Amino acid sequence: MGWVTQTTTDAALLHPADPADAPWWRDAVIYQIYPRSWADSDGDGIGDLPGITARLPYLRDLGVDAIWLSPFYVSPMHDAGYDVADYRNIDPIFGSLDDADALIAGAHDLGLKVIVDLVPNHSSSEHEWFRAALTAEPGSAERGRYIFREGKGENGDEPPNNWPSVFGGNGWTRVVEADGTPGEWYLHIFDTTQPDYDWTNPEVGDEFASILEFWCQRGVDGFRVDVAHGLVKEEGLPDWDGPLQMLDATDTSAEAALPLTEDESARIHETGHGPRPPMWDQEGVHEIYRRWRSLLNEQPSPERILCAEAWVKPESQLARYVRSDEMHQAFNFDFLDTHWGANSFREVITTSFRENDAVGAPTTWVLSNHDVVRHVSRLGLDQSLPRPNGIAADQAQPDAELGLRRARAATMLMLGLPGSAYLYQGEELGLPESTDMPHEFRQDPTFHRTEGKAIGRDGCRVPIPWVRDAPSLGFGPSDRTWLPQPESYGAYAVDQQAGVAGSTLELYRSMLAARREARLGLGSASWHEFSDGDVIAFVNASADDSRRTLVLVNLGAEPVTLPAGAVVTHYSEDLTHEGRVPTDVAVWARI
Repeated sequence: MGWVTQTTTDAALLHPADPADAPWWRDAVIYQIYPRSWADSDGDGIGDLPGITARLPYLRDLGVDAIWLSPFYVSPMHDAGYDVADYRNIDPIFGSLDDADALIAGAHDLGLKVIVDLVPNHSSSEHEWFRAALTAEPGSAERGRYIFREGKGENGDEPPNNWPSVFGGNGWTRVVEADGTPGEWYLHIFDTTQPDYDWTNPEVGDEFASILEFWCQRGVDGFRVDVAHGLVKEEGLPDWDGPLQMLDATDTSAEAALPLTEDESARIHETGHGPRPPMWDQEGVHEIYRRWRSLLNEQPSPERILCAEAWVKPESQLARYVRSDEMHQAFNFDFLDTHWGANSFREVITTSFRENDAVGAPTTWVLSNHDVVRHVSRLGLDQSLPRPNGIAADQAQPDAELGLRRARAATMLMLGLPGSAYLYQGEELGLPESTDMPHEFRQDPTFHRTEGKAIGRDGCRVPIPWVRDAPSLGFGPSDRTWLPQPESYGAYAVDQQAGVAGSTLELYRSMLAARREARLGLGSASWHEFSDGDVIAFVNASADDSRRTLVLVNLGAEPVTLPAGAVVTHYSEDLTHEGRVPTDVAVWARI
């Protein structure tokens, strides 16, 4: 069912309001915790579940509705836990199942819901299934759970197809059979230690249904689904010579790199999307999610959710993941990828509402996560360049002051939009990317598999600073941290910002409190007449129109005068003495 409750003849209406009793997930603000880097309870330099539990009151006071935990499962940690060896247990570096139960109970006691990560595209090479597959014969049931194929060439010395790994290098690895001879190859779209499941095998689907039920019974409120667009591969595993990312009609630079025929190029602009890589967004994924939605619907209350990490283009294609019988949410990566420009933001906001409203789903806004350069730093770079994969010390450095100014305004824009939103740990502190990390500390497989050509994601995963003058900046009781903390992080510590007027932490607390009180996440959205040129302006209104909030962002070079009668309640930076909105500043105002 859909949630459209308003009708209007106003052509500026972007999105109708939700009813006041809409399900919790339609307007929730969810905070991502990267367990290795949030809080360390035992001093080993790695964050853990007891550390998270101890600091949950901080998140209650921040004003979020739920937390999402990146993987905490048993893992050899070749990809920081996204290589799962046991989906039903906790890795000892994070704690135990008892610790997980205590965390879930503690969060619920504070009114916080808990979402856990689910990694269904691949397992660890140390998973019992894959270990059994390596000792089994070709064609066996054990190998049938994964994508094993014979190689090409006279002796099978060449991979079954030309697919690369997202992390760099080949997407296939050859195994040595029990008799010591070179044997079949297995597919790993990511690291060699992350073999892809074969989701055409019913046994795989049954196993993950059981995993979902296991965690539901332990009280979790939902699942963020890793690589949600990648579980099913095109039949026959055909070669692919294009880029690994999906294209839409706006990806002119990527399109130019593709060996497209004239007809294929015309199709991109006719349909809005390019040729679909055979490892992404295949139709079979939707059957999987319909089964999962049905399973969650059968669980006792409260309602549990699925959130898709699906790097899918265009927005109309992504919206198919959040139809009423599939996922509840899907990250809006087009919004995350938007460069600093009013027209760009207007276009992605308009398109996102149109496509998601067509299927009755909320839009799920996001600006940062554990896989991308923090938006404080990203927005301080040259906005004409593509989004970087990490930043090294010998590369162009972000303008820290400009980046923070824009990031605060971008967050005010995001939290003023109807729908749900995800925050990444540390963004409420204005935490920048760690750009001066010595290469010897880097652990991201992307860095190592590309021999440093791609810097990777370590820079956004550095442990959080809590107390400026404490060991490890208060991250734990010792001075140990699994990744080094830049000296500059001390100034961003929680104890340096809590209670300080104008700090980024207090700005977030104020915005989240006002968003919750005014139910902005359930409001309607309509473009305001001021939304033109370098100014973004829309009105977020309650369903009965008794509350109207103007959200305005000035992306131009000159200060902007607010419309007559607007009463500013929140601003990302001080206004001018005349009450005008300066460059790269956002405001919320009653109208």
